[in-house]
Amino acid sequence: MRFPLQLRFRTFAVSPQALVTDDAGQLVFYVKQKAFRLKEAITVFSDEEQTRPLYRIAADRVIDLSASYHFEDEAGNPLGLLKRLGMRSLWRASYEVHRGGGPVLAIGEENPWVKVVDGLIGEIPVVGMLSGFILHPAYRVTRADNGAPVLRVVKQPALLEGKYTIEQLDELGDADTALAVLAVLMMLLLERRRG
Repeated sequence: MRFPLQLRFRTFAVSPQALVTDDAGQLVFYVKQKAFRLKEAITVFSDEEQTRPLYRIAADRVIDLSASYHFEDEAGNPLGLLKRLGMRSLWRASYEVHRGGGPVLAIGEENPWVKVVDGLIGEIPVVGMLSGFILHPAYRVTRADNGAPVLRVVKQPALLEGKYTIEQLDELGDADTALAVLAVLMMLLLERRRG
């Protein structure tokens, strides 16, 4: 993947849609989340026509603060999982990315107050539309073993869609990079729902 990646959420769609593009504008991932599902099940495609599935993401339970989201490739081989850290995530978004039974990456919100204010202002008619230009929540992906940052995710100014930039801070192997980007994508889908 060629960083920085751009992640866009189409907000005026019946089913939430996300597009991830690389620095040359080439589509990397496309997700169209099915509406009204009790248990999360997402397919990640390489094209908007949804003809080439790459990955599947599935929740292990219906609704829970400590749910885990399992990642597998198109052949059904497990890649890892994203685990929300329950009560800690109520205030500051906190997630772990596991592979092989142990955590390899952690995702955390840099400043939880930004999300709180963004959520409050976002509910005010007319003014809420402008909150996307003022407040920009940021998240950091770090190595679980030593806390070294590897990716940074920042919300960008946007009026009619959600836009995020994913910057690479340190090298990761190809498998870890794909797992990290999938985890960021799923985390943002969950966090956008929370406000």
